[in-house]
Amino acid sequence: MPATIIPCLRYRDAPAAIDWLCRAFGFEHHAVYPDDQGGIAHAQLVLGEAMIMLGSAREDAFGAQQAPADPAHPVTQSAYVVVPDADAHHARAVAAGAVVVMPLKTEDYGGRGYSCRDPEGHLWNFGTYDPWATPG
Repeated sequence: MPATIIPCLRYRDAPAAIDWLCRAFGFEHHAVYPDDQGGIAHAQLVLGEAMIMLGSAREDAFGAQQAPADPAHPVTQSAYVVVPDADAHHARAVAAGAVVVMPLKTEDYGGRGYSCRDPEGHLWNFGTYDPWATPG
């Protein structure tokens, strides 16, 4: 049975995060549902066939998930996103203010990529290595 994994994130300023993720990483709106307090109840952003879901940080049943307390603080998970051109993606992200934590490089196992943080400290990894297309 096929399965799809969709990373879910919380942001203190979700409307600003959505704008930044689209500008810096190339995501596009799939669905955005504002809440009644100026935040985001739920949003779905797509990049090619990939999707993330996000919303405003708030106290609710899902409230154990928050943005990192400090943008430089360690996180327990990060998303890896396959992109066709890591150099172009890196340039776009850096121009938008992404904080690069692992520089753009070609890996020994194949592919080229980098890691960065968004303005609220979530860690992102982008690269050309596609484990689905590469034989084990």
